[in-house]
Amino acid sequence: MLSGDLASYLSGRYVEIKVFGLSFPEFLAFHRLQNTPEALVQYLKFGGLPYLMNLRLEENIVFDYLRNVYNTILLKDIVARHQIRNVSFLENLVKYLADNVGSILSAKRITDFLKSQRITLSPNVVLNYLSYLVSAFFVFKVPRAEVYGRKIFEIGDKYCFEDLGLRHTVVGYQQRDINKVLENLVFSHLAISGYHVTVGKMGDKEIDFIATRENEKLYVQVAYLIPHEKAWEREFNNLLAIKDNYPKIVVSMDEAIGKQFQGIGHMHIRNFLSEYR
Repeated sequence: MLSGDLASYLSGRYVEIKVFGLSFPEFLAFHRLQNTPEALVQYLKFGGLPYLMNLRLEENIVFDYLRNVYNTILLKDIVARHQIRNVSFLENLVKYLADNVGSILSAKRITDFLKSQRITLSPNVVLNYLSYLVSAFFVFKVPRAEVYGRKIFEIGDKYCFEDLGLRHTVVGYQQRDINKVLENLVFSHLAISGYHVTVGKMGDKEIDFIATRENEKLYVQVAYLIPHEKAWEREFNNLLAIKDNYPKIVVSMDEAIGKQFQGIGHMHIRNFLSEYR
């Protein structure tokens, strides 16, 4: 049977198997590391592409490899496949997404930003380019949904990178971005663990992630540190407003963490990555 005939014969008859980068426990196993703060920083900085186990975890070596991966994805999987001519815009769009991980975005908001940079493109073109990045599994679109009910909002989504190391090849790994990086990390871990993930909306309140898997549901808020009472109110009150009995967790990098606050769990990011699998 010719390959073309085979493709026609199999049309519509395939099963998609999603393959992700390494989870944090897998990263530790591949690199023979202990679950330490230093190992977490390496994972946050370099990401979870399996081939890294063949390299020394040093910035100049790892990021040289990751830049080659990034260029291959961009040029072969996106530019060549979709016959994109405006490569410069595509690169600017990826940079914008990398700078705005964890933010609610829309095609109009991106278009308005590009106009401020003297780049004029219609929202439809922006949506097309975003879909190309999603279809290449370079970024994931995380839609917003009502906490109660099944309404999915058509405007405003979050975009998270499949691999943080690839994100850092675009804008670098910087401590000032740690909130964004942690939120991306939590999303990636939930996706790797088989959860369907949305951003929760309840009136004017936002829940970072609602994760569902079969009969399970989990609400997660992500913060870097929660240093004072106002920050506690901000992170915990949104979850306290949800009146159901599904688990609710605030994930942060605070070292002194109580097990719960008024029924809301509080976990260090390393424990969360190890226990929720």
